[in-house]
Amino acid sequence: MKPIGPLMWEHRLIEKMLTSMMRHIDQVEKSKKVNPLIIDMAVDFVRTYADRTHHGKEEEILFRDLAKKNLTPELKKIMQELLDDHVWGRKTTASLVAAKVKYLQGEEGKLTEIISLARELGNFYPKHIEKEDKHFFYPCQEYFNKDEQEKMLAEFWEFDRKMIHEKYNKVVEEYSGLKCC
Repeated sequence: MKPIGPLMWEHRLIEKMLTSMMRHIDQVEKSKKVNPLIIDMAVDFVRTYADRTHHGKEEEILFRDLAKKNLTPELKKIMQELLDDHVWGRKTTASLVAAKVKYLQGEEGKLTEIISLARELGNFYPKHIEKEDKHFFYPCQEYFNKDEQEKMLAEFWEFDRKMIHEKYNKVVEEYSGLKCC
């Protein structure tokens, strides 16, 4: 298996979540009410799975190793666009969280912002995924020999293995800092 295999599988799960999120946002628009727990679930998925796990493997392993190669100007440009996309996704997700918090504090007008930001994320990620799947992953594999690909794939699995511990160490740290009442 090539390292792009797991990354593309992850894309399929991200697409499923985005489809569910967009259906929920359609309901929010009709009902003019949002279930904050569903937003929290979507944000957790985007932050933990799409960003930290998936983008983490891209940035900390694939892009790191590609930076050592003599990439074509086009691939260098796409890689920078992908990094910029990741930053945009993080900022937009943080804005969605902030809007949800203000909505829960009684700012009813934030509902429109929640809908808008969720739609931006839902419309953005399929284009980002297509750019990676169709224009970046396959040509990048040509820069790695079989041994390098096997090493990268093993590093991906190790990265995934550590993720659950990273996530729940952070949960415990945040939980410990919460005030009761």
